[in-house]
Amino acid sequence: MQPEQTMIGQGLHVWTGVSGKRYRYSLYMFGTSFGPGAANFILAKEIKPGLHFPTFIGSTPDLSDLSLPSDMTECIRMSRATHIHVHFNEAGEESRRAECADLIERWNPPCNQVR
Repeated sequence: MQPEQTMIGQGLHVWTGVSGKRYRYSLYMFGTSFGPGAANFILAKEIKPGLHFPTFIGSTPDLSDLSLPSDMTECIRMSRATHIHVHFNEAGEESRRAECADLIERWNPPCNQVR
C-alpha cells in the first residue's frame, strides 16, 4: 500500500478507507498529550514531508488516557511513528469502530497485526 499524501492544509490530513469514505484528521507530533475526548487516531511515520504511512489505527473513548498493550507499544516504537493523526468522534463507539475497520482494511497497518 502506498503512503497517504492527501494534505488539506497545515495540520490537516485526509485518510481514505476501503469504502472510499474520506476521514479528516488533525496532525500532531508523536508524543503529544491530549485532553479528554472520544477519538479515532492513527499513529503514522512521515516518509517525507507530507507523506505518511500508518503504523497503527485505533479508537478510544478518552484520548487523554491512551494506553496500548505492551506488544503494540513495542511495535509502534520499532516502526518509529513520528505523528499522531486525530479525529475527535463523539458519535459513539460503533461509529469509531466502523471508521477504524474501514481504515484498517484499506491500509493494513503493521502494528494492528500484532497479537
